[in-house]
Amino acid sequence: MGDNLLLGMLFITITAFSQVGVNTTNPLATLDINGNLAIRTVPVETNKDIAKDSILVISTDGMIKTISANDVVNKGIPSIAKGNFSTTGAIAVSLLSGSSIIPFDNESFDLNDEYDTGTYTFTAKDDGIYQVYVQIETQTAIGVATNFGISIRHNGTVIATSNFANVGVLGVNVTPPFRNTSTFIEIAQGDTISFNLDGDIALGTVNLSGQSFNSFFTINQIR
Repeated sequence: MGDNLLLGMLFITITAFSQVGVNTTNPLATLDINGNLAIRTVPVETNKDIAKDSILVISTDGMIKTISANDVVNKGIPSIAKGNFSTTGAIAVSLLSGSSIIPFDNESFDLNDEYDTGTYTFTAKDDGIYQVYVQIETQTAIGVATNFGISIRHNGTVIATSNFANVGVLGVNVTPPFRNTSTFIEIAQGDTISFNLDGDIALGTVNLSGQSFNSFFTINQIR
């Protein structure tokens, strides 16, 4: 009789408060365990369509919550982006100011959606070490100049460049039309990467090749 009464009172208490605490008198959830949790038997789920969204994680407030398996995988994928031009024709870039951002307006891929084809800027979502590469080809001869090239810019500051003179022999430009450069850089969340065409003011407008295998950039987070 006494045991039945005790069980009844416990049931009423659990029902009334809807919260049970183990090693705590102040439960913050329906079941609040202040200590380790051991599960002796865990059945195997063979239906992958059900199991794909059943990952349990501990949130910052200590609560156990579910999260999409795809979100967990995508979070662990390093940042990888590659861009080029949306047209295969000539891309006119003005150098009247001595430098101009290269208007890469197309993405081959951008796994973390970090490159903006409107501002031609990559904005990092995660801290890390990144490898950055850029290459362009001039579509037409650009004439003799004391310097002409490209640069990689981190938050607007040049961190790598390929810039050298265009040399003419008997009126013919004999300098290769390609410019490319690469670097490794430590980037913080929110930092930006952009690419500029640099050169003498006298160069005026330069036409770049729009072919994706001639003019493009890649950004790869390596750790």
